[in-house]
Amino acid sequence: MHTALSSEFGPIAVTVKVGEHKVGARIGGAGAPIILFHSLLADSSSFDPLARLLAATNRVVVLDLPGFGHSDRVDGGLEAVADRLAAAIREFNYTQAPIFLGNGYGGFVALLTAIRHPDLAGKLVLADCGAAFSDAGRAAFKGMSAGAAANGLTAIADVAMRRLFSLDFQAANPALVAQRRERFLAVDPQTFHDACAALSTLDLRADLAVVTVPTLVLVGEHDEATPPPMSVELAAGLPNATLTILPGCAHVPQLQQPEQFMAAIAAFIAQS
Repeated sequence: MHTALSSEFGPIAVTVKVGEHKVGARIGGAGAPIILFHSLLADSSSFDPLARLLAATNRVVVLDLPGFGHSDRVDGGLEAVADRLAAAIREFNYTQAPIFLGNGYGGFVALLTAIRHPDLAGKLVLADCGAAFSDAGRAAFKGMSAGAAANGLTAIADVAMRRLFSLDFQAANPALVAQRRERFLAVDPQTFHDACAALSTLDLRADLAVVTVPTLVLVGEHDEATPPPMSVELAAGLPNATLTILPGCAHVPQLQQPEQFMAAIAAFIAQS
């Protein structure tokens, strides 16, 4: 494990080796561990406002998912992504089972990691994800991937921003949207295509019954990327889940309204 100073959230950046491959993370705070899995359209920096709040009470690990930031890309679909992250998380050797908190794509990855490695997570917080997409949702991923393949990520940047934020929020927060657009355009194209392909076929509904750990499912009421009915279905399929709908939020509520998001999860993550 390699440690270096970090200029963003957390006093240290860590690189974990899984075989010959690297998984990057930023770590801060102290207390019960909570591991953050970011969205496909928003890299790990989208968790910075929330991570600073969480660090007051928790040991916070902000992952770079494979193919993002300082983490090597992985072939083999979401199962391979989940397995690499599980191996990296085990390297931290936490004596207390960590909480997994995933947003969007990261929510699917966190859920699949918990399904494939049931001993690893003590609790789950799944924000703006689900167990499977509708036909329209599957088509959207295929369309984004095709558009990016033909003309680059720039060609679908407006679509990506609309999936993250409502038009009203974009108009009121141009600097934040410009930052998120820049981050999106830095995504590794092959990682983006692979994730779109995986999400366009993913269906975890038959596996939900094995996830018995306490789970909090959240969704922004205005989320167009993973609409609220997906979270309703997810919460209904999990044996030990509750659902919270976040008023006024879209796909990345932890970035749009970090204080509101923190208030929504505080009691859940504090319970022993």
